[in-house]
Amino acid sequence: MKDTFRSAMLSGIAVAIAGWGYLACCNKGIEVLGAVLFSFGLLTVVNYKLKLYTGTAGFVPLRYDDGRSRWCKAIGELLFILFANIMGCLLISLLTRMSPMELGDQAQKILASRLALGPLKAGLLAIGCGFIMTTVVTFAREGKPLALLFGVPLFIYCGFPHCLADAFYYLTVPTEYTIAHIGEVALLYPCLVIGNFIGCNLYRFIVPKH
Repeated sequence: MKDTFRSAMLSGIAVAIAGWGYLACCNKGIEVLGAVLFSFGLLTVVNYKLKLYTGTAGFVPLRYDDGRSRWCKAIGELLFILFANIMGCLLISLLTRMSPMELGDQAQKILASRLALGPLKAGLLAIGCGFIMTTVVTFAREGKPLALLFGVPLFIYCGFPHCLADAFYYLTVPTEYTIAHIGEVALLYPCLVIGNFIGCNLYRFIVPKH
């Protein structure tokens, strides 16, 4: 359990640093570069075999050999990984307070756009991100990491929310804005997590052999 927590927390740190780079590029008006640089997070996760919620959700075993369901155990493990991922994001978000760049303002724009969509629409869009994540991680596990450099910018430019990237953004938003919208965020975020999970498992839902 300790090893899983450490791995997942480091995974959250990698994603958050990638998110920091994205916000910094957005701050300078070069979002395209930021979307590409965001790939650093997933490349790190895959290379070091770290535990990331969206990199794990599509691969957890859901049944025992005798056919009995493992859903409860799998979901429990995923939520533990998600929690540790968020702790890693939190550590990096605290560091952003020391940066001279206006990272909080850029993060606030992202959160505002998610809130404008609402929980249902944002959750449905998150399915697209989950699908991309499982696809590119599968490619990377087969020795084709180049897919990561296409998949990550793709979900960003499609506007598909990634629950861990969004966790970092939300934690980086100025505190007063977050407090003012805490109820909305509390409804929004679980929808992103569920949407990502559905997307990560689309292969298994549609083509069971996956």
